[in-house]
Amino acid sequence: MGSPIVLSLFTDDRDLAARVFRLIQRYEDALTVNRAVSQVMAVNHAAGLHPVKVSGAVYDLIRCAKAASMVNDSAFNLAIGPLVKLWRIGFQGSRVPAREEIAERLPLTRPAEVILNDHERSVFLARAGMEIDLGAIAKGYIADRVRDFLRQQGVEQALINLGGNVLALGSPQGAWSVGVKKPFAAADGLVGVVDVANKSVVTSGIYERWFEQDGKRWHHILDPRTGYPLDNDIESVTIVSDDSLDGDVWTTLIYGFGVEKGCAVLRQREDIEAIFITKNREVILSSQRQFRFTLLDDSYRISGCTA
Repeated sequence: MGSPIVLSLFTDDRDLAARVFRLIQRYEDALTVNRAVSQVMAVNHAAGLHPVKVSGAVYDLIRCAKAASMVNDSAFNLAIGPLVKLWRIGFQGSRVPAREEIAERLPLTRPAEVILNDHERSVFLARAGMEIDLGAIAKGYIADRVRDFLRQQGVEQALINLGGNVLALGSPQGAWSVGVKKPFAAADGLVGVVDVANKSVVTSGIYERWFEQDGKRWHHILDPRTGYPLDNDIESVTIVSDDSLDGDVWTTLIYGFGVEKGCAVLRQREDIEAIFITKNREVILSSQRQFRFTLLDDSYRISGCTA
């Protein structure tokens, strides 16, 4: 999963906790691209050769990821794998690739060439060298499955934290308080706190994985149109929604849209809300229908969407 996993329960039920972690492990084993063997890696190994049948859960997630990738001007791209491996941001050996290397891999990242067969539940990557990467969406999917499992076990209050994906079940004492990190600050540095009940809070930011070369920071949120990290005035986006899967998709979409277009798009979605942290120390709230935000750092100022 690439981050610490924390499960908070109101009863000392170690057996239930162990079952939750086994569930997370099972999904990670199927979805990871950081090990040689998984269902997703089976698809990647067969690129340009033949379709691969996958489980219903894996197929549904790939289909969801492709739909998000096909949105106009989407920064989400399930076929981004060749570029992720080229940059290696967050892994040993990260570097700024040569323009020729990026140009060579861009044709391998076209989401339209991820061919899905609903009847067979098979996935075919049309070109040799293509690789799908579900890292931008897998945590949200897994968090939702953990929530569903806990509800089936009769759990009414719990907090699931998969590192950047926080899913609050129930509302102890009225709400759960979830911190919004201050970009490039100490681990406990917060811009503010979001109070929510029965909601997902997902944050994606350029401070999470980055490296410095030639006096410039290069972060992990890549622009599928150029092959380079996206460059705009946003340092992080936090999405508040019912499902963590939506949070994963929309943090990437909204980061790519930018503040102005992102706010305009969110006016049409009552179920999705965003908190933007900008490079000029603004906290921009798309709305506060589903949460309450409290500013903790007075070097920032709060404003609303004006788009």
